[in-house]
Amino acid sequence: MRILISNDDGVTAPGIAALHAALADYAECMVIAPDQDKSGASSSLTLDRPLHPHTLGNGFISINGTPTDCVHLGLNGLLQHDPDMVVSGINLGANLGDDVLYSGTVAAALEGRFLQRPAIAFSLVSRQVENLATAAYFARKLVQAQGLLDLPPRTVLNVNIPNLPLDHIRGIQLTRLGHRARAAAPMKVVDPRGKEGYWIAAAGDAEDGGPGTDFHAVMQGYVSITPLQLDRTFNDAFKSLDGWLEGLR
Repeated sequence: MRILISNDDGVTAPGIAALHAALADYAECMVIAPDQDKSGASSSLTLDRPLHPHTLGNGFISINGTPTDCVHLGLNGLLQHDPDMVVSGINLGANLGDDVLYSGTVAAALEGRFLQRPAIAFSLVSRQVENLATAAYFARKLVQAQGLLDLPPRTVLNVNIPNLPLDHIRGIQLTRLGHRARAAAPMKVVDPRGKEGYWIAAAGDAEDGGPGTDFHAVMQGYVSITPLQLDRTFNDAFKSLDGWLEGLR
């Protein structure tokens, strides 16, 4: 089995090294990741310049682009052999609720949608690395079990692991995406020459984070697994929209 590993924290991030180490004796693992932190890149592709692969001493391939660029190249000719599945992470920081709209970690997994097996995005709910081994343990466990899954094509599993030692994890829960409150206003800054700029503020707190959501699961000490699909069609709106359009025809 061949696994393509990517992330959005960058090719030298500790999370991707931990993920590779967790899977290296299970499958043939190929790492293609951005040459720098690309958090928040979502599913953007680089179309205004060429992308240049660079193989590092450890065999990982660095790309001067986004997480989606990395997986796109990996699936479309950069590798000698096609991978069987895509695994992304381990991200340092949560990807809960609305975060999946912006997450490069989730986007890298989504780009693996053309393959037969579900892609998986792993995130540790912390910016610190002290419990990275916990996330690596569950990454190995879930990837090993993926052969037993019976899911529709183009499914992605978004996995968030609490920032806890392994023996403090209470289990695994299947969850839906929660929702965050509106983010704080961007922070205005002025450089020494008087030019104004803005820093995007931190994401909002959980607004819809009750039982059944990914927010609730990780807060209670459970690993959260949320199945995602690319199709965002709002089918329940068809009836209302059809009536609305009747008056416009």
